[in-house]
Amino acid sequence: MLVAAGFLLVVGIIVLVVGGDLMVRGAAALARHWGIPALIVGLTIVAFGTSAPELVVAVQAVLQGASELATGNIVGSNIANVLLALGIPALIMAIPTNMSGVARNAFVCVFATILFMVLAFMQNPMQIWQGAILFGGILVYLAWMFRLARSGAEDPILAEMTEIDEGEDGLPDQQWKSALFLILGLVGLVLGGKLIVDNATIIARTLEVPEALIGLTIVAIGTSLPEIATVVIAAYRGHPEVAIGNVLGSNVFNLFAVGGAAALAGPLSVKKEFFVFDLWVMLVTTLALTVYILSRNSIGKKTGLVFLVAYLLYLGAQAKFGMA
Repeated sequence: MLVAAGFLLVVGIIVLVVGGDLMVRGAAALARHWGIPALIVGLTIVAFGTSAPELVVAVQAVLQGASELATGNIVGSNIANVLLALGIPALIMAIPTNMSGVARNAFVCVFATILFMVLAFMQNPMQIWQGAILFGGILVYLAWMFRLARSGAEDPILAEMTEIDEGEDGLPDQQWKSALFLILGLVGLVLGGKLIVDNATIIARTLEVPEALIGLTIVAIGTSLPEIATVVIAAYRGHPEVAIGNVLGSNVFNLFAVGGAAALAGPLSVKKEFFVFDLWVMLVTTLALTVYILSRNSIGKKTGLVFLVAYLLYLGAQAKFGMA
C-alpha cells in the first residue's frame, strides 16, 4: 500500500503541475481572443493560475479534514522556494538582486510572512476572519501592482505575470484549443489535488507520522517544482534575474492567496511544532533573502551552496525529530 500511495502521490503532483500550466495557458489565450488587456490577464488569470497547484491542494486538504497538510504545504513551499529555487540556479550563474522593484516586493514578502505568523499565533486553527484578512492582502497587492503598471514602474513580478500574454509561452492559437486547455487544466487540478491529499494522508498514517510532515517535505517540494524548474532553466539560458521575481511572487501568493483561501474553506490547523521551528525557519529564510536584496549583492555559488546545505539540514531535522 505504501509503494502504491507513493506512486500515486507522484502522479498526482505531475497531473497537478501540468493541469495548472494548461489552465493558465488556456484561460490567458481565451482572454486574448476576447480582447482582454494583457495587464488584466496577468493580474488575474496568470497571477492566481500560477499558484493554482498550492491553492488546490490546500483547499482540498481543508475540505477533507487534513488541514495540517495544507499549512505544511504553504510553509514548506516557501522555505523550498528560497533555499532550493534560488540555491540551485545560483550554482549555475550568479543571481542579481539589484533590479528595480525587487526591494519593495521583498518587504511585501516579509510583511506577508509576519502577518501569517501573527494570525496563526492569535487563533489556531485559523478561522474565516483570518482567512479573509490574508486573502484581502492578495487583493490589495494586486491592486497595487495594477497602479504600478499604469504608472509605468518597472517590477519583476509584474513583468512575469504579464509575459505569458506576449506569445512567448506557447499559447493555443484557436478558441477551441484554448477552451480545451482550460477544461483539461481544471480537471487536472482537481484530480491531481485529490490524488495528492488522499495519498499523502495514506502515507502519513502508514508511516505513523503527522500529515504536516508530508506537507512540509514531499508535497511542498512537488508543488514548488514549477518555480524551481523555471529559475533553473532561466539561469541556464543566461537570465538568472528571473529567479528573484519568481520566488518573491510565489511566496507572497502562498501566504496571502493560498493561506487565505484555505482558511476561508474551513478551519486551518497549524501544528504546534510549527510555532517552535518551521514558521521561524520560513521567517529567517525570507529575512536572509531580504538582506541580500537590500545589500544589492548577487547570490553567487557560495551562497547558493549555503542555501542548499541549509535546506538539507532542514530536511534532516525533519527526518530526525519528524514531529513524531
